Amino acid sequence: MLLNLNRHSFADYKKEFIALATLALPMFLSQIAQVGTGFVDTVMAGSVSKEDLSAVGLGNSLFITIYITLLGVMTALNPLIAQQYGAVNKGDAKAGDIGELGRQGLWYGLLMGVIGMVLIWTAILPFEHYFGHLSTNTLAVTKEYLWFIGLAMPAAMIHRTLHAYASSLNKPKVIMIVSWLCFFANIPLNYVFVYGKFGMPALGGAGCGLATAIVFWLNAIVLGIYIAKDRYFHEFGLMDKFSLPDIKLFGDITKLGIPIGLSFFIEVSLFSCIMFLVARLDGNTENYVAAQQIAINITSLIFMIPQSLGVASTIRVGMAMGRREPESARYSSGVALSGAVAISFLTAAFLVIGREQLATLYTKDTAVITIASAIIFYAAAFQLVDAVQCVASYALRGYKVTTVPMIIHIIAFWGCGLLPGIVLAFYMGMGIYGFWTALVISLAVAAVFLGWYLERYSKRMVSMIH
Repeated sequence: MLLNLNRHSFADYKKEFIALATLALPMFLSQIAQVGTGFVDTVMAGSVSKEDLSAVGLGNSLFITIYITLLGVMTALNPLIAQQYGAVNKGDAKAGDIGELGRQGLWYGLLMGVIGMVLIWTAILPFEHYFGHLSTNTLAVTKEYLWFIGLAMPAAMIHRTLHAYASSLNKPKVIMIVSWLCFFANIPLNYVFVYGKFGMPALGGAGCGLATAIVFWLNAIVLGIYIAKDRYFHEFGLMDKFSLPDIKLFGDITKLGIPIGLSFFIEVSLFSCIMFLVARLDGNTENYVAAQQIAINITSLIFMIPQSLGVASTIRVGMAMGRREPESARYSSGVALSGAVAISFLTAAFLVIGREQLATLYTKDTAVITIASAIIFYAAAFQLVDAVQCVASYALRGYKVTTVPMIIHIIAFWGCGLLPGIVLAFYMGMGIYGFWTALVISLAVAAVFLGWYLERYSKRMVSMIH
């Protein structure tokens, strides 16, 4: 049976699922807080005008594409630290090696963050040219939003290093606490900058970008202080000394991280490109873009569930492989995968039943609500396959397998998603619904092949030991 689930008792399954959930729940709650920042942005921008909502949707699509891609590269730190931690527990490595890996991760995160900031600012001019057909107000807000949100990138990547450090050392709760503190800080900041309170100018949707940048810096600083002060982390010595950048280790992180970053880019670019192409559809462009932003925000919140289980599986698999226990790694993968599938049925039902009510949380515009409600139904349709492809790819990263998932994502998301979506939308007359039909197909293809490869590779690791 898949991933040896039939070889263990229900008690074993329960024990492993609790271990996964213990890791996943704090990370899920912290990610909900981070994605919730986007929810607040979307709601507040929508309350100003449909144009501001569209501007935030377009600007955020560019930011998310760059942010998620670089975050994927940084994700290489999770299996590196987790396997090192497993080796420390087995007595094959020193705790101080983890601290050095963390210090190099901070340097690497700063480098990635500066690159991301420059990329966002460089993209503003071509972005403005491509969307020249939109209203002057929409374009102006989009440009200003991008200038502000670019400032968030260095903090976002430094935070990602600290996130990988804490979660891979079995302390995800600290991430959750700090993320929620920053989420609550984002609400009054949005209020001040969007509506122009306490003497500040009313920036509209662009104010969401400024508030988000401040929150990312708060998140990184507070999490860093917490890790520096907490006794649990003292053993690993992250803050014990200063280290210059290690180019060789940068190369190791990059070698492992680039395929992950490309996988992330391929997936997020599918959604971002669809957003940009939706803006080219005939009709009332702002209606389509606003509805697309609502649907993407809702699905991003739902996606945090399988993603959190996936990150937990990366850590559990990495620790097991660090202890040289491939059978435990294989079983952890199976429990994470089956748990995500079970939860996906609940999320699908939630989206089907509440799709119209969810859309009304963002806007009162009836045309936008009608379109958003329809495409949320498509999002419900791909919950099962999205859960499978997400957890399978994360579990493979725990084995330090990144190239094959990247290739599968290219074939599935671009070959079976983006290109057919363009044909269905523009040449088959399906419009925005053509893109979402192709999304369902692409995620199903990714789920089949990633699930198959995880089964095959994990079995090979077990056979190599025996």
